[in-house]
Amino acid sequence: MPLTLLPLPAAEVLLNPDFLAPADAAHYLTDLNAAIAWRQEPIRLFGKEVLQPRLTAWHGDEGAAYQYSGLRLSPAPWTPALQALRQRVEQAAGTSFNSVLLNLYRSGQDSMGWHADDEPELGPEPVIASVSIGSARRFRLRPRPGVGPAHPPLTLELPGGSLLIMRGLTQRNWQHAVPKTAQAVGPRLNLTFRHVIS
Repeated sequence: MPLTLLPLPAAEVLLNPDFLAPADAAHYLTDLNAAIAWRQEPIRLFGKEVLQPRLTAWHGDEGAAYQYSGLRLSPAPWTPALQALRQRVEQAAGTSFNSVLLNLYRSGQDSMGWHADDEPELGPEPVIASVSIGSARRFRLRPRPGVGPAHPPLTLELPGGSLLIMRGLTQRNWQHAVPKTAQAVGPRLNLTFRHVIS
């Protein structure tokens, strides 16, 4: 299935819910769960240090360091599975990536708060390619307060094997989040491929 452009003003958000075949998605989930050195990083939130409500890892080309929420991440090398997935995502997105942020949501209580991927090292109009593997989770988009267009928030159910691409002015005008859920859901692995400017 090709990528479909979502009807959001002042943004370019594209979705392919069937990017990975179920067998491929299951293979990547098993491989990456075992191969990645997962961490639960402390971040500063409203002046307090708290642990992120999910597990993370940062992989990429040498020198592709990344900084967000007070963290400075140096990349671990690409694993064979990450390299293979990177090539598939680059072909679908029509651009190259030198790094990937992995987030492992262990249950419905793991989450990601409202934010935009607008760090300076990503450039003014970054392309963020997000692959979801495992259980489906809600993904929310809303206009950035005081900046984005007048538009109601959008909620998507991102199934395992889906590819979501955010590009153009999306990070400047919109925020996104993965909220907690009380529903019984299994693990979800999300990989956001990026190009860090040295």
